[in-house]
Amino acid sequence: SAIPVAVHVELPDRPAPAIETIAYFCAAELLANAAKHSRAGHIGLGVARSGERLTVTVEDDGVGGADPAGPGLSGLARRIGVVDGRLRVHSPPGGPTRVEIILPTYV
Repeated sequence: SAIPVAVHVELPDRPAPAIETIAYFCAAELLANAAKHSRAGHIGLGVARSGERLTVTVEDDGVGGADPAGPGLSGLARRIGVVDGRLRVHSPPGGPTRVEIILPTYV
């Protein structure tokens, strides 16, 4: 990433391969979006499993204003919707931005 990223992972085991692939793609896309649009100085990337849910969180200290209806985030929402995943975006003007991708651990 063009912006420093702190990574925190809490996984007792690996999710299903298809879920792992989606999680990786989403994390990569969210990091690229933050580097391109956020003007952030720092990004946090978290991956955690709770029961049958895998949560990928990307949070930055940038300017905020990420639009869930924009092409990038709406595309991610469609991709994760295929496996009954959810996208949560909190990005007020002025920041910070927090995006959560919530996926099942199986397909």
